Amino acid sequence: MNILFVGDIVGRPGRELIRAGLRALVDRYSLDLVIANAENSAAGFGITKDIGDTLLEWGVDVMTSGNHIWDKKEAMTYIAGEPRLLRPANYPAGVPGRGSYVAQTGDGRAVGVINVMGRVFMLNIDDPFTVVLREIEAIRHRTRIIIVDFHAEATSEKMAMGWHLDGKVTAVLGTHTHVQTADERILPGGTAYMTDAGMTGPHDSIIGMEKEPSLARFLNAMPSRFEPATGNPRLNGAVIEADDKTGRATSITRVSYSERELLELPATTRSAPIRTP
Repeated sequence: MNILFVGDIVGRPGRELIRAGLRALVDRYSLDLVIANAENSAAGFGITKDIGDTLLEWGVDVMTSGNHIWDKKEAMTYIAGEPRLLRPANYPAGVPGRGSYVAQTGDGRAVGVINVMGRVFMLNIDDPFTVVLREIEAIRHRTRIIIVDFHAEATSEKMAMGWHLDGKVTAVLGTHTHVQTADERILPGGTAYMTDAGMTGPHDSIIGMEKEPSLARFLNAMPSRFEPATGNPRLNGAVIEADDKTGRATSITRVSYSERELLELPATTRSAPIRTP
């Protein structure tokens, strides 16, 4: 089974990359399922029903999120009625939405997706290391393939989660920092790991936002209004190949494409993946 995980979609430039290139990626990598972090897809902050529905129409199967999931008020209603949009499972009890979902591929195979959020330099919510184990047990009887989006700031916390879940899930992929890391690997227990899947959006920016307001905040510490940038849009993410019977990852391929590269993408060749020993 081949699964694409798309790093944080930021604003219209990120959405346009999905529209223009997702089908080509599905062909090139023979994808069975697409997961995307969509919490910044609405003008860089939050998600709306119209945008979420459109991403699903364009081929995203499951949408994950993080600390910006509530930035648009309508997300409260949307997430309650759309099970394919996840919020971190370690939000306190009673918060709308869910933290896990079992999707079906086109040929009927089940894939579990779990979303949790870190606490280092983030909100002080429930313990993600305990909650994620509970979520795994809740869906384990339905599928051996389980992908975890760990939305966190600190690389140490993300790495800790990778080792915490090695052998328990198919992949642990970090989100939130919008900077793709080059540390993709298969851990000894068969779990694919990557500290951050990166950003699907404008890369001539400061993590997706226009440079000048972001710089101003660092230079004078005054509040600034952030707007999504537009320059150099790129789609970041990772393709995970997994064994259906064992749930173990057999390869992980880091991907980063410009819009032009997506449009010119040949469907008959593949990048060399990182494989298990």
